[in-house]
Amino acid sequence: MKKRLSQLLVVLPILLSLILAGCSPRTLFNSSGSANAATPSVRLTRGPLTVTVSAVGNVRSGQSAIIAWQTSGKVGEVLVRIGQQVSAGEVLARLDPSSLPQTILQAQVDRINAQRALDDLKEVTPLELAQAEAAVKAAQKALDDLLNPTDLLIAQAEQAVLKAQEALDKAQREYDRLLYPRGSDEAISIANADYLLAQQNVDRLQEIYNQTPGNPETNLAKAQALSNLNQAKRLRDRALANLNWLNGKPTEEDIAEKKSNLALAQARLADAQKTLQELTSPSEVDLALARARLEDAQKTLDKLKNGPSQEDLTIAETRLTQALAVLKLGWLEAPFAGSITNVEVLPGDIVSPGKTAFRLDDLSALFVDLQVSEVDVFQVQVGQPVSVTFDAILDKTYQGVVDEISQVGQNLQGVVSFTVTVRLLDADAQVKPGMTAVANIRVSERDNVLQLPNRAIKETDGKRFVYRITPSGTEQIFVQVGATSDTASEVISDELREGDEIALEAPLFSGGQPEGVRQNRDFQDSGQP
Repeated sequence: MKKRLSQLLVVLPILLSLILAGCSPRTLFNSSGSANAATPSVRLTRGPLTVTVSAVGNVRSGQSAIIAWQTSGKVGEVLVRIGQQVSAGEVLARLDPSSLPQTILQAQVDRINAQRALDDLKEVTPLELAQAEAAVKAAQKALDDLLNPTDLLIAQAEQAVLKAQEALDKAQREYDRLLYPRGSDEAISIANADYLLAQQNVDRLQEIYNQTPGNPETNLAKAQALSNLNQAKRLRDRALANLNWLNGKPTEEDIAEKKSNLALAQARLADAQKTLQELTSPSEVDLALARARLEDAQKTLDKLKNGPSQEDLTIAETRLTQALAVLKLGWLEAPFAGSITNVEVLPGDIVSPGKTAFRLDDLSALFVDLQVSEVDVFQVQVGQPVSVTFDAILDKTYQGVVDEISQVGQNLQGVVSFTVTVRLLDADAQVKPGMTAVANIRVSERDNVLQLPNRAIKETDGKRFVYRITPSGTEQIFVQVGATSDTASEVISDELREGDEIALEAPLFSGGQPEGVRQNRDFQDSGQP
């Protein structure tokens, strides 16, 4: 057992040295420090290169709107759900009618009145037209009568003055009569005597009736006595009424009535006299007034025949629009056709102005807004093709086209960029607004370009270089980068030639300063990037 252990102790160091020798970096290079044949590499080639500008942005819909309530109330019904397609003007939700503010309730009445006024303005009935034509004829006749009155009109006017004067005289007499006693002392004495005689006759006939036996319904003498008594009472009452009237004075109502009748008669006489005066010698004021009435009547007729003016229509339509605008506060409408992408309201919710209810997006077209550096934006033009990929959608590339380029840059943290909008051409249901997208805009095509895969170009301290593999070793060549695409770049160097073998990965060296690696001294001295 001890012998085997001693043998193992001798062999282990030898095996360990061999393993370490096999793993040494020197095995990756030849004696001159060249890369091992296992280092991945490519050949420097010439060919066409699609130049691209890369940028990152987010997806948005063609049109988007946050729909919020503009008044307060209780939600009565919600008519849409997330994902539902709606058309422009479609009602999305309504407030409970019992919770509507007073302004909206009044708007319902205002809308009816405004609609009726607008309809009346647009539609002329035959009756309205006939009335307007009659008004013109009457105004024309009135003017003609003032300018050239006929003998018949003058005679009628004079007769009207006479009748009005007679009516005034009668009203005056009736009014004056109230200011004097109703009867003389003699008339009152006679009336008083008539009343006393009538009363005595009633007393006498009452005595006869009382002394006559029997029932007036069965006894003729009793019935006759009752008849004579009733007749005597009526005569007595009449005499008493006459006596009271002669002794009485007019009431305030009597005086007011007679005074009103007098004033009315005076006004009618004045009107009749004025009419006669206008016929015989009309004043300039009367003529001007008659002409103005004729002009107004003609304008009204012309408006009915020709339709309302644009100003009248505008006023009527504006009133209707105002009423509708207030009325529509009681519900929410879709401002454009699209898809409901968010719902934040339920029936029974109490809402107030500004409370968000829905989000609406037009998903018929999707766009990506990219921020492109001011250095690259001059290469971008509307209509250029774009390849778009998404972090959330694996192994799929979408196609698009440059749709719009902002004309004003934005300074964000010292970097000026311009918004470039890309319209997706083949978006599917997986692409959603808000997603992060990486876009490569194909800005140009270059022919016969010396190019390498992007992964072959290294950079340190702002300088770019490649590793060229030669039979004698690996050398570091500083280069300039020209046109680029998403996979390859143009390399510019006086030392590189088509067909050169370029390492894709940084080679492993034997240690310290790369052994067998020659640097491009001219490039370093020149200080070019």
